[in-house]
Amino acid sequence: MKIHKEGHKILISFLIALAVVNFLIYWYLPAYLNLSSIASGILFLLVLQFFRNPRREIMLADNNLVYAPADGKIVVIEQAHESEYFNDKRLQVSIFMSPTNVHVNRNPVSGTVNYFRYHPGKYLVAWHPKSSSENERTTLVIDNGEDEVLLRQIAGAMAKRIVAYVNEGDQVHQGKDFGFIKFGSRVDLFLPLDAKIEVTMGQKVKGNKTVIARL
Repeated sequence: MKIHKEGHKILISFLIALAVVNFLIYWYLPAYLNLSSIASGILFLLVLQFFRNPRREIMLADNNLVYAPADGKIVVIEQAHESEYFNDKRLQVSIFMSPTNVHVNRNPVSGTVNYFRYHPGKYLVAWHPKSSSENERTTLVIDNGEDEVLLRQIAGAMAKRIVAYVNEGDQVHQGKDFGFIKFGSRVDLFLPLDAKIEVTMGQKVKGNKTVIARL
């Protein structure tokens, strides 16, 4: 299992902390060492799986296809006014990422990054109506040569750090990593109104595997 680079320091620090705790239990409460060791192993595996980074190859590279930028569940499909960049109506598709999902974020299309902004903010639960405008978030717009696709990484109650690896002017490639959200949250897509949505409410999707829409 490949571990994402964002997890390396966290996992090492967590492993050291667990080792210290178990050493203290061995020294002062040896009768509880077996229980402590089992609990520590379970906790470490839970954190480890959060940072897994499975290899995901796109089966059909096509810039008219918008692939899922994240693993999770579709929680929003609606027309919405996007006020930060387009300032008009777009089709919004939102993916909620639980702590058990893969949290790598991937480019849904190839193209040029026309816009990128990081916004500090609150940590409301990801399904809160104001989370997309008040939570910590990043906004990324990719121009595929014909259409622009906006992505928004949104932190949640558990997610305390959003990471993005792009800047304005960068050329990005469909399926490659563009960011990571630590400990769960949401990714919003804003698409042209004439895009054909290929997913349904409540559907579980996988990054680089599920086609969200056709442009």
